[in-house]
Amino acid sequence: MSSTPEGKWTAEHGKWAKRKFRFTRNDWMGYLFSAPLIVGVIVFAIYPMFAALFMSFHQTSGLNLSGTWVGLSNYQYALEDSLFWQALSNTFVMGIWSVLLGIALSFVLASLINNLKWHLGRNFFKAVYFLPNVVSGVATSLLFSFLFFPSKEGLINFVIGLFGLDPVGWFTNPEVARYSIVLMSLWGALGYNTIIFLAGLQSVPRDLYEAAEVDGAGTYRKWWYITIPYLRPIFVFMLIMGTIGGMKRFTDVWLIGGTAGNPGGSLMTVVLYIYRNAFLSSQMGLATAVSYLLFVIILILTVFLMLLNRRKDSLD
Repeated sequence: MSSTPEGKWTAEHGKWAKRKFRFTRNDWMGYLFSAPLIVGVIVFAIYPMFAALFMSFHQTSGLNLSGTWVGLSNYQYALEDSLFWQALSNTFVMGIWSVLLGIALSFVLASLINNLKWHLGRNFFKAVYFLPNVVSGVATSLLFSFLFFPSKEGLINFVIGLFGLDPVGWFTNPEVARYSIVLMSLWGALGYNTIIFLAGLQSVPRDLYEAAEVDGAGTYRKWWYITIPYLRPIFVFMLIMGTIGGMKRFTDVWLIGGTAGNPGGSLMTVVLYIYRNAFLSSQMGLATAVSYLLFVIILILTVFLMLLNRRKDSLD
């Protein structure tokens, strides 16, 4: 046994290390309660990810994993397919408009509601704008199919007909259909975004507004120089989540345009392209390859937005 200070320290450190890695009863209980979640994540998240990656290098039939090894052929086929690029273009167009309009309109609405002096009126408008968020996508699509009916019998076409304008093929004209989908998605998502912005607006310190008023700042200048910079983390969060959601668009375009993304493929998105190849053409290998391409695109966009926000932080 060493009697030097270094030897005593080493011995004590060894005992401490043994105690550190000895599982106690509480440790086992913790692992026992965590086990169902860990098993669920492994079975339903991690395993499907690796199985899909493995399948993307195979020419498969149906859901059978054992197919013919084709290397990067599925990725090459997707990147040379004009329908994939059309789907990607449609996804970007609808995603960009949905994110920009959704964030801008919900922020303006939240600012207007937050400035209401009448408390009951504030709760009333919060409930009204959040109500579409609890309506299912199927019901929303049916509602807008009636509103955007392409003839004069449609409510919107009837209203614009009062001003002497011709009926618009909201869901039948390829040049208009994508923007009609954007309007429909805005109606459903506006309330959720508004509630998040309202929570952020109520967290802005009142001292900042009072100091700005002392300096002679008006409503617009307070909104521009205090409110918007203070809510920048919420803007970034909404931008990232909106981008991810926009790139995964499927339900509304499938309900309106079917599996062909009609009219004229203008509603074909990347996820709808994956669905067609996976469940209609039984090309699961190609579908999983496109899924990984979409994953890479979303990852690049998310990292770009986070780096942009970090650069802005460093400049501030």
